[in-house]
Amino acid sequence: MARTIGSNGARTAEAIRQAGVKLIYRHGYEAMSLRQLAAEVGLQSGSLYKYFDNKQSLLFDIVREHMADLLAKAEADLAGIDDPMARLKAFSAFHLRYHMQRMAHVFIANMEIRSLDDDHRAMVVGLRRRYENLLEDTLREGAQAGVFKITEPKVATYAIISMLTGICMWYRPGGRLSQDQLVDIYTGLVVDGVTGPQGVPVKADKHRALV
Repeated sequence: MARTIGSNGARTAEAIRQAGVKLIYRHGYEAMSLRQLAAEVGLQSGSLYKYFDNKQSLLFDIVREHMADLLAKAEADLAGIDDPMARLKAFSAFHLRYHMQRMAHVFIANMEIRSLDDDHRAMVVGLRRRYENLLEDTLREGAQAGVFKITEPKVATYAIISMLTGICMWYRPGGRLSQDQLVDIYTGLVVDGVTGPQGVPVKADKHRALV
């Protein structure tokens, strides 16, 4: 876990965390060395232990911070929206914008969960489930109200999140389409997928995304 430190130390810890994001995104968790990390922030390798117990605690801190931030901002964004369709559109737009702006964090959270120990992984999965529930509850309520033509809200949740998160695989700033245009396109696909005549959710990827 991250150590308790003062204000100056907090800035250093944040610099280490951001350097860790950069290096893990570029090289992968296993390939990143503490020597590389220390050099990135201008510290001696041994000085890192003033801020984090070990490499595992740094990874956990990065992934946990990402998931906690994602959840808190999603809850704030959806607050006060009761209509299932409006809530679905708001969730989709939030998820897309957040993920287009934090692609490195998303990549690490999805790909490096395997590198977390069991206790850390369980905590992250718990946060992920709370985030998924925001969408699943919306889909369930919409289906009960006859707004959405789906029979399996949980499966639809996994499918929609997988599709939306997939934008990180190819999106690059400055491309032909703006973020607003991409949000409109993806949101349209989501809405069509849950209101279509056959009520069949979009097929989910075989590898479930951590968002």
